[in-house]
Amino acid sequence: MRNHLRTHGVPEGQPLADLCASFQEAVADSLSRKVVAAARALDRRHVVLCGGVAANSRLRSLTRERAAERDIEVHLPPPALCTDNGAMIAVAGTEAWRRGERGESSPVVDAAWRPE
Repeated sequence: MRNHLRTHGVPEGQPLADLCASFQEAVADSLSRKVVAAARALDRRHVVLCGGVAANSRLRSLTRERAAERDIEVHLPPPALCTDNGAMIAVAGTEAWRRGERGESSPVVDAAWRPE
C-alpha cells in the first residue's frame, strides 16, 4: 500500500474507495485464513475474535464463513465491545505506577521478536 501510494499518489473519489475496499479485503482474507488455520492446527472447535479488529464487519463475516466450512464456531462480542486495548494497558500501567512498580530503565525493544 505504501509503495503504491508513493508511486501513484492518494486517489480521490471512487478510486480511493476501491483502494480502501481492496485493502480491507486483503487484510480480512489474510486474518480469517490464519484464524481458521490456527484453530485447525491446535484442534480447536471454538475461536474468539476480539479486540479492535473484531469490530470490522467484513472480517467478522469472512471468519464466520471460513470457520463454518471447517466446523469451527466463532464467538464474537458485540461491535460496541470490540475496542482497542490501548486504554486498558494505559490504566493498568497507571495503577502499577501508583503502587510503586517500575520497569527496567532501559527496556529492550525488538520489533522482530516472535513468541516461541
